[in-house]
Amino acid sequence: MHRSINRRAGAVAASRALLWAPLWALLWALSSPAAHAQPAKADAQACPPLLQHTMARLQDEKPQSLCQYSGKVLLVVNTASFCGFTPQYAGLEALHARYKDQGLVVLGFPSNDFSQERGSNKDIAEFCESTFGVKFPMFTKTVVTGRDAHPFYKLLASQAGAAPRWNFYKYLVGKDGKVAGSYGSTTSPQDPRLIRQIEQLVAK
Repeated sequence: MHRSINRRAGAVAASRALLWAPLWALLWALSSPAAHAQPAKADAQACPPLLQHTMARLQDEKPQSLCQYSGKVLLVVNTASFCGFTPQYAGLEALHARYKDQGLVVLGFPSNDFSQERGSNKDIAEFCESTFGVKFPMFTKTVVTGRDAHPFYKLLASQAGAAPRWNFYKYLVGKDGKVAGSYGSTTSPQDPRLIRQIEQLVAK
């Protein structure tokens, strides 16, 4: 009789072990380093290489990941406060306001590469807001040309086949995170060719 009871107890224990085994396997898999690494890997895949950079915001110099603009149409512009093209700030802000709900984001990168942006980041931020009411995202002063150019701008130039030749050079980036076109400083934000391409890209 004792042997029968022992056999029954052993059978119950074995069946319980079989029931718990899948649960323990699942818990082990979820707690493994590989499981925790999967979301980061997925995020990296979702963010195109062009946008895998962190830049400091102009107003407070806090780091911002450009990956937050994944899936958007971007108009990337190197700006300056003391240039003949500086009034384009107003047109860029109007363009941003007009198409932002359709997925366009204008990104401004002040640069002293052409010796027309000597002020501090605080000075630039105050100038842009008070003079032109700029609300589109802007970043701290950035080197946009030459071997010391920021890696983001090196990739832009590589994809477009041209680096900025002057202030207010414009790169248009599609939702896929690749340069779709580039426009010189003399191309105003209201240029029909630029607007037509923006409308085509946001419609995709």
